Amino acid sequence: MNSDRLRGLAEAPGPFVSLYVEGAVDDRFSSARWTAIRRHLEESGVTERTTGAVERALLNYRPGPRRRGHAIIAGAHGLLLDEPLVHPRSVTVLRVSDYPYVLPLFGVGAARPPYVVAAVDRLGADLTVHCGQNTAREVVHGEGFPVHKPASAGLNGYGDHQHSTEEAVRMNIRATVDRITELTDRSHAELIFMCGEVRSRSDVVSELPHRIATRVIALPACAGGGRVDEHEIAESIDQELDRRGNDAVDMIVARFRSERSRRSGLAVEGLPEICAALSDGAVDTLIIADLHSATVVTGDDRTVIASDASALSMFGEPARRVALADEALPFVAIATDASVVVCPEDFFSAVDGVAALLRYPHVATGDSSADSPARQSPAVPL
Repeated sequence: MNSDRLRGLAEAPGPFVSLYVEGAVDDRFSSARWTAIRRHLEESGVTERTTGAVERALLNYRPGPRRRGHAIIAGAHGLLLDEPLVHPRSVTVLRVSDYPYVLPLFGVGAARPPYVVAAVDRLGADLTVHCGQNTAREVVHGEGFPVHKPASAGLNGYGDHQHSTEEAVRMNIRATVDRITELTDRSHAELIFMCGEVRSRSDVVSELPHRIATRVIALPACAGGGRVDEHEIAESIDQELDRRGNDAVDMIVARFRSERSRRSGLAVEGLPEICAALSDGAVDTLIIADLHSATVVTGDDRTVIASDASALSMFGEPARRVALADEALPFVAIATDASVVVCPEDFFSAVDGVAALLRYPHVATGDSSADSPARQSPAVPL
């Protein structure tokens, strides 16, 4: 939803190639698929430099675990975005346009927040940091030993053994806590998924600073109570991240409905109103349900858009191009530091399939949708 990570796209020159592959490209299909893509790029006048950047990204891609799709965006100067998708589209989509097509990057689950996975026990922890498409793994080996108490109280020095064991466990817990705290601060992780034996997990959470402990999501331990491989809890992680993403969308939709019902002027809908608010930098959160193949008119400045040429002239811009609304609107949102939310059409409906929460009440400058440009097909079938 946050558009900060895509800000570089708003400053890059076009035209742009936007490619979304529905699954991993394997050796059997990559050659034939790329031939079809290259043919379309050549017919669209894409430079060899841009085409080569797309080819390298597509054919050299190696998906990570739980990454079932691939997003590529390239501009006039080369590759701009190359990242996996957890929830890819059902078909491959290829677009060549003056605007990058970024809408699929804002769906629930499309972009994961930074997070840490910690599998802990009395000896230490296996830690994995996920930040964008980068993954870093390490093992914390506590120096405390032994960590198991004597089986019988009849042994000489039983009390000493018990004390040294408890101290060894505390030493290892502290080492784990220190490293989790450091990695969380460094990666700006929003969540920490923690699994392992219940006692160790509880001890780690109790020792974490409060600001870190509040981000912990406890996951079930494995049958043996020890550490687990991340792939064994992958489904639980995905479900929690998706749930949180859906909750965030629900909150934004609820806020929009509340602002609309009380007529605060902070909730607007409809293509003419949204275009005007975006062009003035008044949008805080852009909410898109389904724009279908709606189009807008843009001028020399790509961040000034309107539903028709007459409305565009109110901004002192001549009509230079007709662009698909699902490309131009998110682009302007990125350029003006607005967030973007994509909602299922059956969950949220708005005039023209688009709405927005504003930073301040905004009055459209004479926008009119009477002569809106003709609709056109949004995607190239492969």
